[in-house]
Amino acid sequence: MELTKYEFARIIGARSLQLARGAPPMLKIDEPLSFIAIAELEFKKGIIPLTVLREKGA
Repeated sequence: MELTKYEFARIIGARSLQLARGAPPMLKIDEPLSFIAIAELEFKKGIIPLTVLREKGA
């Protein structure tokens, strides 16, 4: 399933908020990065712990 740009933005935003509130990154980070950059790296690697649920017909 391909995500819309809105779904992608929502996932990145939600994950970066989790990171900002103290959630541990799912990747080993060697250099200082923003929470958004870490969330995007997790998404690209396919390890971000969030999914999108869609209703049929919506």
